[in-house]
Amino acid sequence: MACVKNVLRAALAVPLLLLSGACGNDEPAPTAPTSAAPQASPSIAVQPSASAGLVINADPAARAAEVVTRLSDEDLAGQVLMPYAYGSYATSVDKGAQAGNQQLAGVNTPAEMIEKFKLGGLILVNFTPDDPTGDTNPTTNVENPKQVRELTRGLQQAALKLPAAAPLMIGTDQEYGVVTRITEGVTMLPSAMAAGAAGQPSLTEVAWRAAGEELAAMGITVDFAPVADTITAKGGGLLGSRSFGSDAKANAAQVTAAVRGLQGAGVTAALKHFPGHGHTSGDSHDELPVIKQSRKAWETQDLPPFRSGVEAGAGVVMSGHLDLEAIDKGTAATFSHKIMTDVLRKDLKFTGVAISDAMNMAPAKKWPAGEAAVRALNAGNDMLLMPPDIAGARDGILAGLKSGSLKRERLVEAVTRILTLKFRTEIRNQPDLDVVGSSAHARSVGALDAASITVLRGKCSGPLVNGAVTVTAPASRELARVTMVRALQEAGVKVQADGGAKIRLVGYGDSAVDLDDSAAITVMMDMPSLLGLSRSPTLIATYSSSKLSLTALAAVIAGKAKAPGKSPIEVTGLKRSACVK
Repeated sequence: MACVKNVLRAALAVPLLLLSGACGNDEPAPTAPTSAAPQASPSIAVQPSASAGLVINADPAARAAEVVTRLSDEDLAGQVLMPYAYGSYATSVDKGAQAGNQQLAGVNTPAEMIEKFKLGGLILVNFTPDDPTGDTNPTTNVENPKQVRELTRGLQQAALKLPAAAPLMIGTDQEYGVVTRITEGVTMLPSAMAAGAAGQPSLTEVAWRAAGEELAAMGITVDFAPVADTITAKGGGLLGSRSFGSDAKANAAQVTAAVRGLQGAGVTAALKHFPGHGHTSGDSHDELPVIKQSRKAWETQDLPPFRSGVEAGAGVVMSGHLDLEAIDKGTAATFSHKIMTDVLRKDLKFTGVAISDAMNMAPAKKWPAGEAAVRALNAGNDMLLMPPDIAGARDGILAGLKSGSLKRERLVEAVTRILTLKFRTEIRNQPDLDVVGSSAHARSVGALDAASITVLRGKCSGPLVNGAVTVTAPASRELARVTMVRALQEAGVKVQADGGAKIRLVGYGDSAVDLDDSAAITVMMDMPSLLGLSRSPTLIATYSSSKLSLTALAAVIAGKAKAPGKSPIEVTGLKRSACVK
């Protein structure tokens, strides 16, 4: 807090909106944004304003320090909350969304929720049947890029009316792969594991920069990605293809690339799930998973990607509801001062914003919302994601301030970090929506997809089948099957409804009963472990079912491209690649 106190001495208690009229000639001051898509903004020493007669320092940290001096306890409490809301637009929602918002917050619209609770952030949510995080996302408020941009614009307009007059932090879980909130019209990156299979961080960075530009165009300011968790050698646990793989050193390079790509486009990256969800068997949505490694093993197997992400400048780290026994046995990391402060702040020297994983998950609901909020803040979290009871969380924070169980200095520290990040990344020039799903982005991301395709058994050159093919898949994979058919046809492969050499597609959640022993080629569109049970003469992993992944696969099957990928995990009975050493 020493640096904050020094800044406070220099900062002036004047309304932030005066910045727009107090700028020098070299560079315009940041203006009140209409949406949250950020562009990194340098520190600006603003010249005296003739009209105001004041000198205003527009450096993000100085601005944040000035703002907190004039915020009430209620304002401070609101700034650390990032709930979800019902409805596709900020000020106009249907009756169903109104009912949801009334139950959640006693308001009708997302804008009213921001106003009532003086919120510092909001998360946009969605769910699909295959989404392993769907239980914590009870609604959908994202439909397509145009709608998301309108929603975020309205949310920002509501936030600028608050006493802080600061941009709203708008986040979403756009990991790509099985956890992807906005799917319609965007350029779909392959899963993290596909990037691990490609093993070329430079391609990862380019792809994530494209993703960042699209998120920025839609008004997203924080992406809760990349997943920095390292999974076990054979892909055990629950994360699967959400992880880059089982090699901590390789993952560290991938995390660095993803952070640089996202933040190079102006969207804050959030490393998750600290201190690492890859060596657990439990699901933190339902229980408190235990990390049983020794501290040395944890530092070797789990810590490197988080360390590299912090060193790359990630603006956010998400705490996991995980019991790291070697450091604080029996306590979820979200509520552990030893992990969130001693390790993250002191050892890793992280200076950004620590955000909890969803507070509506089982381990965080051990206490009432207010008590859980105070515990998480005291541990070192700065922002609380998806509290199950917004009023309860807010009131608990205020009660903690009154009783002394939460020191005001800790809350001011948290809000100062949040405001500093928001001022540093506030929008200057939001990308046009036409960048979303653009051909340029398809080329950038397609290069990563092409590098990820892995042949684990079968030929390594020429067409992988002769003559016509027939594409089959479980009923739940019909969209992928149709996409594959079209991609093969465009690659010059003859496809017929039946009688051709079978290409069997399987994906996330499928099991041995979904395999077809008569298939000439079996393709796994997620973590490749299931291929170890297949009898097909040719086995291929794409790690993803996106259009670009299947287009890259079609080129390999047609003999027009090689398969340069290597599986980032072990698959029983198979080499990591039949074609690459």
